[in-house]
Amino acid sequence: MQRSVQRMPFRVTIDRDGCISCAACWTDCPEFFEENEEDGLSQVVEAYRTDESLAVGEAPDEMEDCVTEAADDCPVDVIDVVAE
Repeated sequence: MQRSVQRMPFRVTIDRDGCISCAACWTDCPEFFEENEEDGLSQVVEAYRTDESLAVGEAPDEMEDCVTEAADDCPVDVIDVVAE
């Protein structure tokens, strides 16, 4: 009997106050992160935001590698990725 492994979505949070707008996250994972046109800081793409905040979103399980790479590459460590 083969068991299927159910993967869970990931809650992603950006500490925008600490963001230095280096472009690492939206370069690594442009499907999830983007540059805010007004202040130049990173934000979650609207389709993945979980509330009114630009800094909080839910990444589907198939984006795990993308969002974790972006978090790992952030030079100021302002992106948190937590499995829900």
